[in-house]
Amino acid sequence: MVTRCGQVDGFYYFAYGSCMCPVDLKRSLGENTHDYVVGPAYLLDYRLGFFRYSSRRQCGVLDITPHPNSIVHGVLYHLPHYLSAGLDRREQGYVHHRVAIHCRGQQFPDTRTYTVVDKLNHECAPNDWYFDVVMRGAWTCGLPESYCWQLFNHMHRLQTQLAV
Repeated sequence: MVTRCGQVDGFYYFAYGSCMCPVDLKRSLGENTHDYVVGPAYLLDYRLGFFRYSSRRQCGVLDITPHPNSIVHGVLYHLPHYLSAGLDRREQGYVHHRVAIHCRGQQFPDTRTYTVVDKLNHECAPNDWYFDVVMRGAWTCGLPESYCWQLFNHMHRLQTQLAV
């Protein structure tokens, strides 16, 4: 449904893992999601971690946890409501969480993101495929270069520890 201002009636969604990549999100939702990207965004007082093992992806996948003075960068989408159920299916093992996101000099106080329900007590390394999708989304959607390198190094360090 389109509102009087021409915007799609929907919800804001903050992606910080593989959903940052609009191509991968399209694979799950069956619709081109590039047009729904609002822009690079960030969440204060949280940090990233690989606290879930995905049997579907056969590797560790990203999660966020509260952590003072930390920041998680990601992508803010404005998705139509009819994609909500598909997003929930994609995010099995996660639960909706409402957060305040900062994007393009504005705050979006009622933004949906997902957090892992049953967190591991240690981080589990991503596989190469997941690693690539996360990095592709981060670069494609314009996350800060320093954050991209931090993300790259974190995933590489987890993979290297696993190989030892």
